[in-house]
Amino acid sequence: MIEVRNLTKKYGDNLALDNISFSISSGKVYGLLGPNGAGKTTTMNIITGCLAATSGTVTVGGHDIFEEPLEAKRHIGYLPEVPPLYTDMTPSEYLNFIAMAKRVDYEAIYRQVREVMELTQLEEVGDRLIRNLSKGYRQRVGIAQAMLGNPDVIILDEPTVGLDPKQTIEMRDLIRTLGEMKTVIFSSHILAEVTEVCERVIIIHRGKIVADDSLENLNRSVESTNRLHIAVKADERAVISGLAGIPGILEHEVLKSGEAGVCELMLSVDKNTDPREAIFFAMADRRCPIITMELKKSSLESVFLSLTTDTEDDSAEHESHGSEGNGEDEVDEDYDENDDNGVDDEDDESNEGESEEE
Repeated sequence: MIEVRNLTKKYGDNLALDNISFSISSGKVYGLLGPNGAGKTTTMNIITGCLAATSGTVTVGGHDIFEEPLEAKRHIGYLPEVPPLYTDMTPSEYLNFIAMAKRVDYEAIYRQVREVMELTQLEEVGDRLIRNLSKGYRQRVGIAQAMLGNPDVIILDEPTVGLDPKQTIEMRDLIRTLGEMKTVIFSSHILAEVTEVCERVIIIHRGKIVADDSLENLNRSVESTNRLHIAVKADERAVISGLAGIPGILEHEVLKSGEAGVCELMLSVDKNTDPREAIFFAMADRRCPIITMELKKSSLESVFLSLTTDTEDDSAEHESHGSEGNGEDEVDEDYDENDDNGVDDEDDESNEGESEEE
């Protein structure tokens, strides 16, 4: 669906993207990760045709975004980090306007607007001014406009920034739903939501692709072991003796011993084995009660940190070339002043009155 080849972007002497290449297949949810200033937003802006590249090519649905921009953009729906909304319109008015701007067939405008409002759950606020909507509802309006025209790819830049926990969960559910119908690419600083939603992850660091794989393969490639935390009500010597010879345990570290008669250990265990059952019976044979046993598998967080933590040489090289100069990817979006308490304005009677007057 999308082919990016040898893409480079410079801002003066600063290298924002350094000859990156990757492919996006149809019908998957992709997560685009990276530290602030890594090049995520620059990449999205180039793919959507909002920004020119210094060199390289981007094709969307077989159309070059630079040579055939109109044909390529028909395949893309884009939600920037700040939704492009006209706040003096209602969602219904705004979405009808966007549908006409995207040259949706006149006969299909009403049907498409109704469908995207239903999918994003905007029907109940369809006649209220956008400026009186909460941050969560404005994000929904932004996603609805991206879906108009029935594009094959939906690109979302930080769609959950500034949302309260309930709105964030609802946005994740919406992204999953979109992923069942479209190819979805979204960037996020929240690794937990990427883990829950994405099938594949692309990690950018200092303008380069440092990972492009499934979560399972990324976890496997970074660490060959899992960690198992156990706490046993027994003497340290008895616990270590009981663990001896259990398959899959590679090494152990005593965290705490002797306090209240409990011995705590962190075990390194082979990823291909699960020794918890064997440990349970070994401790039971010695009448040593297990208080805690928790398997800590390698997570996207550990993968992300291992791939984006600079060495001294990397830092020195980056300083010599200059950092990304446009300050892209900086998250400076705060809660809207109407959302300080996380309550949607639709519950605010004064806002409803104001909306009716206008």
